[in-house]
Amino acid sequence: QNETSVTEFILLGFSSNPTLRLCLFGLFSVLYSATLMGNTLVFVLICLDYRLHNPMYFFLCHLSIVDICYASNNVPHMLRNLLGQGRTISFAGCGTQIHLYLIFAITECVLLAVMSYDRYVAICHPLRYALIMSRRVCLTLATVSWAFGFVFGTLQASLALHLPFCGPCEIDHYFCEILAVLRLACTDTTANKILIFAVCVCFLLFPLALILISYLHILSTILPIHSASGWHKTFSTCGSHLTVVSLFYGNAIFVYMWPGSSNSSGREKVLALFYSLISPSLNPLIYSLRNNQVKEALLKLQMRKRVFHS
Repeated sequence: QNETSVTEFILLGFSSNPTLRLCLFGLFSVLYSATLMGNTLVFVLICLDYRLHNPMYFFLCHLSIVDICYASNNVPHMLRNLLGQGRTISFAGCGTQIHLYLIFAITECVLLAVMSYDRYVAICHPLRYALIMSRRVCLTLATVSWAFGFVFGTLQASLALHLPFCGPCEIDHYFCEILAVLRLACTDTTANKILIFAVCVCFLLFPLALILISYLHILSTILPIHSASGWHKTFSTCGSHLTVVSLFYGNAIFVYMWPGSSNSSGREKVLALFYSLISPSLNPLIYSLRNNQVKEALLKLQMRKRVFHS
């Protein structure tokens, strides 16, 4: 009887201190710009340079797309909020934000596992790499990653948004994060939380286990190698991937699966920044732009521009 028809939510965002908000706006604007430019550059380089037309860079291309979309779903509204211009968000807008956020998060979870499998095949079965990671297999794995994201993201978002909501409609977050929205529901949300936990087991713990198994096999394969160049080449790609995995999975597991982690909204906001803004901005740098092949492709692109302008 006390339920009201909610038409909009209020995002509390970060600090109410104007000076701190302005500093955060500058910092997050730089990180968001780095995310867009870095991932777009990686995408363009992979598309233009035929030497990068192999499975590893094919999946990197998809990761760049996910990171651009992932950050663009949350950050622009957060920047408006920091300027005091975007605290309110419509119910439909909030639902769209939750839906897209879940789609891109789950897709990235699966993509990172697929990329570890690609590295496993490349290092442990190099002679059969072209056969195992054929174009058809790569397309299938990429399609499955996006399909899992769409199906399970849609399922969770639809169940959450069909709950009854009451006032006050203040979301203690900088975007419509699903756990923060569930706290405003006027009914028991145990079933929703159980579903979130089950999805986390499937798309966080299970892919992480596959990644660790892949790297254990890789480690057992490279240990007998006595060549310093072979070790360096292996760790340059695998080390970058493990860094990305640690940033993304570590923070997501702590937020969604660690007991009592949702009790601190401030800590939850900071951790959410890592996998929604900081990780996407660092991915091109730690995973792609420090790779020699990508550097060569970048130099080649710069030479083309000079020739064109001259």
